[in-house]
Amino acid sequence: MAEKELEKIVGSKNVRVSEKVLEDYSKDVSFAPRVRPRCEVRPKSTAEVQALVKWANETKTPLVPVSSGAPHLRGDTVPSTGGAVIVDMSAMNKIVRLDRRNRVAMIEAGVTFGEFIPALEEVGLRPNMPLLPRASKSVIGSMLDREPVVMPQYQWDAIDPLTCIEVIFGTGDMFRTGSAAGPGTLEEQWNAKQAQVNPMGPGQTDFARVVQGSQGTMGIVTWATVRCEAIPKLQKPYLIGSPRLEKLSDLVYRLMWLRISDECLLLNGSNLAAILAKDAAEYNSVRQSLPQWLLFFCLSGYEYFPEDRVAFQAKEMTESAQKLGIEPTSAVAGISAYEILRTLAKPSAEPYWKLRYKGASQDLFFLTTLDRAPKFIDVMYGAAEQAGYPSSDIGMYIQPMVQGTSCHVEFDLPYDPANKKEAAMVAELYTQAGEALMNAGAFFNRPYGALTDMIYRRDGETTSALKKVKGIFDPNNIMNPGRLCF
Repeated sequence: MAEKELEKIVGSKNVRVSEKVLEDYSKDVSFAPRVRPRCEVRPKSTAEVQALVKWANETKTPLVPVSSGAPHLRGDTVPSTGGAVIVDMSAMNKIVRLDRRNRVAMIEAGVTFGEFIPALEEVGLRPNMPLLPRASKSVIGSMLDREPVVMPQYQWDAIDPLTCIEVIFGTGDMFRTGSAAGPGTLEEQWNAKQAQVNPMGPGQTDFARVVQGSQGTMGIVTWATVRCEAIPKLQKPYLIGSPRLEKLSDLVYRLMWLRISDECLLLNGSNLAAILAKDAAEYNSVRQSLPQWLLFFCLSGYEYFPEDRVAFQAKEMTESAQKLGIEPTSAVAGISAYEILRTLAKPSAEPYWKLRYKGASQDLFFLTTLDRAPKFIDVMYGAAEQAGYPSSDIGMYIQPMVQGTSCHVEFDLPYDPANKKEAAMVAELYTQAGEALMNAGAFFNRPYGALTDMIYRRDGETTSALKKVKGIFDPNNIMNPGRLCF
């Protein structure tokens, strides 16, 4: 039996076939069709991962890599075909190296934000992380998925803050990217004061980009290096509320151009209420007191002359805000900017913030530029009205990216999973709004669920190229088959 062969690779205690385990992996908090896997395996080393991939090639068994703990939200960890083996990377959770001087950390795939943040704090560092990830969310999983980070001024490229990776491709070959590729072993590089910071290479290539965003269809990443930031000596956060997004967007552009804010993001009242409230009853109370849009940003001073740094940043920021006729404050509607800053520095409290209002949420997100965001919001409102979904329930999150050159626009659609009619309405809205947003020019660089086929059908050349790449790195199509255009 396959289970016996797998036990020889990872050990009998690391192969699980219980009904509860298989049932949990057969679904998630999304509209993905239920499919039960064959079993779950938990490798503990790169050698075991490599042996698993080689076994899967020999037996033509699909593998589905999973590095984060539940709840899963987007359907990419649910097998798309029967007989799949879940490769749970959570046992590979070593923090291999923390380098304060170069502000980089080397971590295994199973390290979660709940583990990573306190470890970094001990050496005076912090992660540039997404908005309130789950404590059980894999750090590498988040970065491989290109989730937007809340400090855009430290994001120099779309791959940031991910740098070098070690990956077992679908062929079973182990490969290291960037400066981790050599020359020399990792230990020899460390002795030479190298820190695996440069993601480019070997040569003029960047194979990490092949893996990033692939949803586990190219290979399994075992470890990666991640850029981190120093913990500030002084922070001064601000909030601005407004009924209109455009005024706040103008200030964001100015802040990004001046490079005087670390954290910088836009939320509508619905999403901020979901973040701050503990349950549905408190959500409604908080939501009613908040303006339609809120801009949060933070000025920071570091080791040398922190007060002077924050003072000149505050002067530049105040002058820019006054020209736009807006006034940054330390609190809005009784909500303190310091409270939000403290909240953003940690993973989400339980239950996960997107699930607090109704128990489930469907996310619809894409890339655009900040000045075009209002147009897409109008498109979303029109689709919601047509579907009969209350626009007041739509959570919105706009995250400037790569120093403000683009932005992540996200619509969060909460619903009650026990209400079949409401769930069906949200599933239909997700598809209809996604198509309408595409027609309006939204760029979906991270497609999930029903939108995936719709997106790839529109770009035959890219689809053909991706299939050729897939044929090189995973010729037997064992890595999470059925995802993307494979």
